[in-house]
Parts: sequence; C-alpha cells; structure tokens
Amino acid sequence: MRALWLGLALAAFVEPLNAAERARPLMRDFMGINGHTVQFRPLLYAPVAKLVRDYHPLDWDVGQDTAFQTTLPMARNGVDWAKVYGSWTAAGLRVNACVIFDEIAPGKWKDRWRDAAAYGEAFARALGPSGRGLVESLEIGNEPGKYSDVEYREVFHGMAEGVRKGDPRLLIATCAMNLGPSGRYSKSVDLLAGLEGLYDVLTMHLYAEVDPWPTWRRSFPEDPATKFVENLGHVLKWRADNAPNKQLWLTEFGWDATTKPGQGTGDFAKWVGSTETQQAQWIVRAWMLAAAMGLDRAYLYFFNDDDKPQLHGSSGLTRNFQPKPSYHAAAWLQRSLGDYRFSRALRENAEGVYAYEFAHGTDAAQRIVALWKTAAPETEMTLPFPSREILRTERMPLREGAAEAAQTKSGGDDTVKIAAGESPVFVWLKR
Repeated sequence: MRALWLGLALAAFVEPLNAAERARPLMRDFMGINGHTVQFRPLLYAPVAKLVRDYHPLDWDVGQDTAFQTTLPMARNGVDWAKVYGSWTAAGLRVNACVIFDEIAPGKWKDRWRDAAAYGEAFARALGPSGRGLVESLEIGNEPGKYSDVEYREVFHGMAEGVRKGDPRLLIATCAMNLGPSGRYSKSVDLLAGLEGLYDVLTMHLYAEVDPWPTWRRSFPEDPATKFVENLGHVLKWRADNAPNKQLWLTEFGWDATTKPGQGTGDFAKWVGSTETQQAQWIVRAWMLAAAMGLDRAYLYFFNDDDKPQLHGSSGLTRNFQPKPSYHAAAWLQRSLGDYRFSRALRENAEGVYAYEFAHGTDAAQRIVALWKTAAPETEMTLPFPSREILRTERMPLREGAAEAAQTKSGGDDTVKIAAGESPVFVWLKR
C-alpha cells in the first residue's frame, strides 16, 4: 500500500462554517429514502433514514374525477392515509409526500387550476403540520413529462395556492427540475418565474450514469465521467444566484444491484448493473458527497426491490424485504453520523482520496473523520494526530453485526497511519 499524507492542520481542525454559507443539517435530517404507500414498512427502514418520501397517487384520492370532493385523510379508493402516515411517524419518521398525477391525462382535468387548488387545500388541512401533523412537505409532481410546461405550471400554481391556504406550515416542493429546457423526466426552473412565493424547496433527480441506453451503465459518484458532482454543482450555483432562500433536495439517486443474470433479450438485454458491494459503497459515499456540497436533503431510490436485472429493478436497500449489504452500510452511516453534521472537507479529489470531517450537533469538539478512496488498491493514509487521540475506528460493514476496526499504526512525529479503500472508514476522535 502506498502512503499518502493528507496535509491536515491540527491547530485549525475544528473550523466554523463561513457566515455566508448555509447552515448544514444533521445527517439524520439529511438522509432520506423513497418509499411507496402501503408497501413501505416503517420499522424495517427506520434504522436507515428518518426522512421518507412517498409516491402519493392523486388518483387514489380523487379517481379520474379531478373535481371530486375529497374525504381526506380517507382516500377515494379506501386507503386511510392517517393510518399509513401515522405508522410512519410513530416509527420516528418524517414524511414528504410527492403527489403524482401521471395517471390523469392533462386534458382530463375538469379545471386544472381550480381542481388542483381544492385538492391542495384539502390535503394540507387533513395531513399538514397544523392539523394531524402527518406530512411535513408536499411535492407537486414527480417527473410530469406528460404535461406541457403550461399545463404543469397551471397545476403547480393552483395546488400551491391551495396548500398555502390550507396550512401555511406545510412546505411546498417542486417536481424534479433542471437547468435549461424541460425534458421528459424534469421541468425547467424557468417556468417557476413569478411563483417564487409559492414554493419552499427545489427538487432534482440525478443518477451517476456514464452511458445511456442501451446499457444505462453507472459508476461511482465521484467519477467525473458521470457528471454527478458537476451537475449538482451547477444546480447549487443556480440556487445561490437565483433562489438563495430556497432549499435544494436531491429526491432521487441510487444504484441497482441484482443477483440475477442478464435478460439476454428485450429492452434491457444490454443493461449493466453494479455489484452489491459497489451499491453499498457508492450510496454511502454519495450521501456524504451531497452533504459536503451543500444540499439540504438527499433521498435514496429505492427502499425495496424484487431482484430484476433491469433499470430501477434492483435499486432497493432490501430484496423482497430482506436486507442487502447496502442496507447494513446505510444503517451504519445513520447510526454513526445521525447526530453529526458536515464540518469541512479535509481532502477531496487528490489522487481519488477523500477525507471529510463531521462535527457533533451539540458539541463541535466531538468529531468523526470519514476516509475513503475511489478505487482500489487500499491506501495507507497519514493523519496529523497521534493514535492516543483516536477513540475508535470502524470500516463500513456489509452485513449485520459490529463493524470491524480499521488497521492503524503510529506514523511517528505525532501522526497515525490508517488503511482505507473504497469502503469508507470512520475515525472517532477524542474531545
């Protein structure tokens, strides 16, 4: 293993964020997961994330009659959202409901603005923070590419007005947005002009894809070829320049990992997935990268899968509700860093080596340093504090049980050497 000096200045190890920077959330207020209505099992996923995003179908509540007078929290199809979301909040989870209306054609609305406004008001009154307190935020649409910009803006405007009237405390989020013209799976931020008072959160979807169809091959999040970091940076800059008071949430990101052989024929004949180990490593590292860059939240796609070898067919942290390696890795990240927030980057990108510092939310003197390398082989990293400063070390686990300790040894001159590779290592430091 090659030794690599990280060049950290111990005297300035704990450094407050620049006053101009946004306050960083605790990781428990940052890490989210995408669930789905009655299929989601809150007690199973509570160890992984405290934020849950639900794909909430509008047609469950109104059928195909957009003017239907809702009886929320009881959906028109019989689902009791008070019980569904009540079980989530009882498990200590916080709910972001993404209202999807793709199953209702744009031309099928009786009156898009009026019907959307009535629904938004009813939803907010029935489920928002000022009422039952079951839902903290509402996204207006997921990937509404079947709607033109004019049609989506009309639905957004009406629903947002209704939400503000029904419960001003309920946060309003956009659908997945992009810079430039609207696409099939996202809408242009330009269509929000003039509606700035009607939303609190900008959302985006981003997958670390290297090649498009027919392979949809993804790579590790730090890989420049994926433009994952680059594209996050572009949207963060747009937010800073144009909407500095709005939150920015990454509401979909993730990787597939299946145990099945490729399909050989059909649409996904050439599809390429990741290994289970890669899925675990890349998810954990992407959460930390997004936190370091300054996003306000990041929701992983997806909670569960049934092991299909195709795009989005094996994205779950569980397979048939049995934990995959990525589940154990994500639970370790939440358990370790949930009470901590990103403090500063000590090293990144140089030779593919990353070192991030996280500080405890109520005692910044309590610190954890996260170390990893983007590619094999493992590297021996030299840190500028002696081994007596270390409380413990842990390497990201891939299975249930205690995480293994990382190898450490004295480097002389009050330094310590720690071996780290593609699976992150956490170093707990004494106060």
